[in-house]
Amino acid sequence: MSEREKTDIAKGFFEQGYVAQMSGHLDRAAGFYKRSIKFLPTAKAHTFLGWVYSLKGFPEKGIEECKKAIELDPAFGNPYNDIGAYLIQMRRYDEAKPWLERALRAPRYKNYAYPHINLGKIYEFKGLWDQAMYHYKKAIKEAPDYEPAYTARDRLEGKYN
Repeated sequence: MSEREKTDIAKGFFEQGYVAQMSGHLDRAAGFYKRSIKFLPTAKAHTFLGWVYSLKGFPEKGIEECKKAIELDPAFGNPYNDIGAYLIQMRRYDEAKPWLERALRAPRYKNYAYPHINLGKIYEFKGLWDQAMYHYKKAIKEAPDYEPAYTARDRLEGKYN
């Protein structure tokens, strides 16, 4: 089988996994992502498999997959943010912060608003409201249509008043 054929098959399985995941069929999605990885391991497929694991309540497994993604493509920002998000879910805020900062430095990342929001959550939880507000405002600047950034900013402004 040629590399092009492997790539096409892997891409097809990934796309089926994404559709299954967005439809709430997490076990099917995981199966498709694993098939995609079998044909051609990619950072994206490992990251999305990690996302499925986290949605199923296994954030540690999600972190493992994200670390595999980083090994394959250290420039891809998504797995850094996802590791930070999973650590936040586990209330391991101090461990999450460096991962989110690495996401902000990743050269290949489509939405830097996510790590800003997640850093804002950490600082808000710690009562460091000025730092939290800074990150919420950065998230708005990065993604003006991203409603959770406005919600977080407005919630925090309510704490100031």
